[in-house]
Amino acid sequence: MSVSLRVESTLEALLARAQGDLTPPRLAESVRYAVFPGGARVRPSLCLAVAEACGDDQPAVANAAAAAVELLHCASLVHDDLPCFDDADSRRGKPSVHRVFSEPLAVLAGDAMIVLAFEVLAQGCAAAPDRLAPLIRTLAAGVGMPTGIVAGQAWESEPTVNVESYHQSKTGALFVAATRMGALAAGASPVPWSRLGEKLGAAYQAADDLMDAVSEPEEGGKPTGRDVALNRPNLVAELGVQGAYRRLQELVGEAVEAIPDCDGAQGLRDIVRGQALRLTPKQLSRSAA
Repeated sequence: MSVSLRVESTLEALLARAQGDLTPPRLAESVRYAVFPGGARVRPSLCLAVAEACGDDQPAVANAAAAAVELLHCASLVHDDLPCFDDADSRRGKPSVHRVFSEPLAVLAGDAMIVLAFEVLAQGCAAAPDRLAPLIRTLAAGVGMPTGIVAGQAWESEPTVNVESYHQSKTGALFVAATRMGALAAGASPVPWSRLGEKLGAAYQAADDLMDAVSEPEEGGKPTGRDVALNRPNLVAELGVQGAYRRLQELVGEAVEAIPDCDGAQGLRDIVRGQALRLTPKQLSRSAA
């Protein structure tokens, strides 16, 4: 089974279990709306690709780890779009959750996905309970304080922000969690995989900053120009468009070099390069060509 099919089938199965007859219907609908259809699923795909590179001896554990990472990513997007943060009208090419279901339900949908992420990890580790604690610690570190998504979001409320630290928390932390959790799910050491997550997360943020600065909303599936409108720290403001583009290319190269020697190394290189091509704004890709 392909990595992408594993991700989608795992998410479908766990939402089917979670959205029983007792779940308030609009809450169940808002969670499904936030998860499907997904974006590129780069974080869970990366998690599973690392697990496969490390032997993938417990596929159920790896599937649960990948699903947990994606649920927390989806939750962060729902909360990020709220009026108190980005006030975004669209996400993934459709109206954002709070525009369709209301702000209270968007908050609750995000909260529900956060809890469900840890629940699915607990269920998935039934056959390998010794792997549960390190997986939970790793996932929590990617989301909470001091350097997870929540901390990254909080930096937006500070008067002075270090752009690198801000981006590492808001975007890079969950990429690091994804690579480390892939190794942990397969019973391998997560240490060699941290740098890949760090570099790919930084590349992803650089591409996102460029997309916000030079693309049309239709290309990225969400509003653009928000960094300027909200006075958010970003690489384009710091380095200019061409400087940020050069930095993106450097980070992609560093991510490829960070992949440890393993049986699945070439497949991982293809994933990294493919994501870099997908994320680069078309305007810049054409100029480079």
